[in-house]
Amino acid sequence: VQLQASGGGLVQPGGSLRLSCAASGRTQSRYVMAWFRQIPGKERELVATILWSEGITYYPDSVKGRFTISRDKDKKTVYLQMNSLKPEDTADYYCAAKPRGATSYDLWGQGTLVTVSS
Repeated sequence: VQLQASGGGLVQPGGSLRLSCAASGRTQSRYVMAWFRQIPGKERELVATILWSEGITYYPDSVKGRFTISRDKDKKTVYLQMNSLKPEDTADYYCAAKPRGATSYDLWGQGTLVTVSS
């Protein structure tokens, strides 16, 4: 399975952006899909997860109420809808996947840069 992220760009504070992560190859129903972000020089931060089969989601407090993760099983694509964006949301965003129960994510897409600036 390969992951291809897209949708990054420049947006003004308060604006919205939707990221996409398309999975190619044979996808597994018992996977956890996730979005992470990373600012250069800082640790990678988890911003959302979704269980591929049930669609159950998780968000840390830093993005809860502003970001929404979803998936389209037919298109094998995971989305991250980001609203009310703040300058501190500026980062490279990565999608990732792991089997349920795994301790770490072993599948990663390339980063897509999100810049929130006026």
